[in-house]
Amino acid sequence: MIKSLIIEDEKLARDLIRDYLIEFSEIVLAGEFEDGFSGLKAINELKPDLVFLDIQMPKLSGFELLELLDHKPAIIFTTAYDQYAIKAFEHNAVDYLMKPFSRDRFREAITKAIGRISKGDKEAVSKLVEHMDSAPEPIHRIVVKSGSKISVIPVADVMYVEAQDDYVMIYTKDKKYLKQKTMKYFEIHLPHNDFIRVHRSYIVRISEIAQMELYEKDSYIIILKDGVKIPVSRTGLPGLREVLDF
Repeated sequence: MIKSLIIEDEKLARDLIRDYLIEFSEIVLAGEFEDGFSGLKAINELKPDLVFLDIQMPKLSGFELLELLDHKPAIIFTTAYDQYAIKAFEHNAVDYLMKPFSRDRFREAITKAIGRISKGDKEAVSKLVEHMDSAPEPIHRIVVKSGSKISVIPVADVMYVEAQDDYVMIYTKDKKYLKQKTMKYFEIHLPHNDFIRVHRSYIVRISEIAQMELYEKDSYIIILKDGVKIPVSRTGLPGLREVLDF
């Protein structure tokens, strides 16, 4: 038997999937969830084989949910947004269903999913996340999981990020958050007009820079508005000088 979940904020879409699933006696529907937060918890607790996942959801999108998964099931995306569906399909998702989708199109997606599950293919979600990480698209918020707590950080609140081994520490005015991503990821995805990499271990918000000082011969530091001092590397200096007109 194949255990499945529906994570979809539109009731009509949930009802349609449930109705179409009746045809497949080998698939058991273990739960339905209206948002990414409850869906994420359900995936990690119930460990389904297959998930029908909406992409555009409030609070936590389908793609953001994928970043936080401990258990990685087969995924069939459901979406009304063509650009997201194509991206999901090209980036090794099991399949996608463009709303409104027909029963025949649903059967096609299920057949493909069952084939992957029967082969024990567990890599699709990991490959999808890797492709998303390398795509040069700006992010507007950052999701961080710490134990059972999930934080959604608007990029507008980020002051700077600091490398810490295989993690990155994200600093806001009030808190700091540890996330398992690379500095390269943030260099690619943070808006280039707002952030600059000044050191292999630091990316800073340009508007938070109060001044730049000579630290020792040919070495500089920047001082942020809150007094934090950050080193500037030789490779980071030319870009910083250009931005600050220094």
